[in-house]
Amino acid sequence: MAVSVVMPALEMAQETGKLVAWLKKEGEPVRKGEMLLEVETDKAVVEVEAAGDGILAGVTARPGDVIAVGHTIAWLVAPGEAPPAAAPADAPTARRTDAAPQPAAVARADAGTPAAQAPRISPKARRLAGEHGVDLSRLTGSGPGGEILADDILAAAERLRLKPATTTEQAGSDSSVASGFSRTGASAAEAPTTIGRLMAERTTESWTTVPHFFVTRDVDATALTASREALLPEVERSHGVKLTHTDLIVAAVARALRRHPRLNASWTGNGIVAHADVNIALALAVENAVVTGVIARADTLAIGDLAARRRELAERARAGRLQPGDVAGATFTLSNLGMFDVDAFTAIIVPPQAAILAVGAIADRVVAVNGAPAVRPMVSLTLSCDHRVADGARAAEFLRDVVTELTRT
Repeated sequence: MAVSVVMPALEMAQETGKLVAWLKKEGEPVRKGEMLLEVETDKAVVEVEAAGDGILAGVTARPGDVIAVGHTIAWLVAPGEAPPAAAPADAPTARRTDAAPQPAAVARADAGTPAAQAPRISPKARRLAGEHGVDLSRLTGSGPGGEILADDILAAAERLRLKPATTTEQAGSDSSVASGFSRTGASAAEAPTTIGRLMAERTTESWTTVPHFFVTRDVDATALTASREALLPEVERSHGVKLTHTDLIVAAVARALRRHPRLNASWTGNGIVAHADVNIALALAVENAVVTGVIARADTLAIGDLAARRRELAERARAGRLQPGDVAGATFTLSNLGMFDVDAFTAIIVPPQAAILAVGAIADRVVAVNGAPAVRPMVSLTLSCDHRVADGARAAEFLRDVVTELTRT
């Protein structure tokens, strides 16, 4: 029996996916579990496994196509078997992204023409339309059956943003003099990558809809540094990986989250949902973007296993080869900019998570110790919290327990 290959949903609220590449050619045999295609999300380029055995056939999507989640793009068939005929409603909606983005079509009803049936609108698109002031009645979407998607809203919002400048320029007015900008010296806007654009959208959504508050602690890192030096030779010998301060901080955060389940929770339309597992996402810098890799059940891992997983995620992220299991299911995020000599910073929460911990550089500072000045290696921790899920007291208690874990000798 033929097995359909569909555009997968790799994260919450995902409406479309961009096909980056087929890892098998049409007509080649495929084994269940083999990597079959690469899909780009707002987090990373992810390799997707085949859901069954068979010969790849009936491919309808090309690299660069943006396809609605859940739509069939190919089949895995038995030798001699023909792929099922695609029903019109099931045909994937694909848009090319290797050319300049095309705006959604504008629907205009002539006088006396019966009103067309209202198009379907995804919940995310409806919310974005309200935020950007986009008139939904004038849009025809690029989704299946003309469904209006988030990309259509963002394209329309961009046209609205550019319209005044364009109209003025076409009218021939010399607005550049009044504004202080020279037309001849203007530079073209840099088109963001798909990951960059969706990252901008996600962080904007979080910052404008999630009520953030912040709790900060300066921590004496003497014990943390000593623990790393003591454990480093054993971890390197047993797992072949260099232990980092990040590994030890992840372990401390994971243990603290087990004692503070409200920080390992999410806000949903039905209220607060506590997560059974502690899955910590690490923010990883790659070329022109930041992606997150997830250390699943971090509270159950030995420090060597945790360090090995962190290195694996970093290597896959740099190579653009993260897999679905590497980016899904995060319940808390840690972002460490210490390697960039950043003293302290505040981070934006990654919905639907309730919190993110920002870690600065470990550096010597003069501090008071027993009433006298002393030089100690210090690090600043800043916890960003969703106030709908946790209040200030809960956040402070959680951060206190993290500090206790890090300063334990």
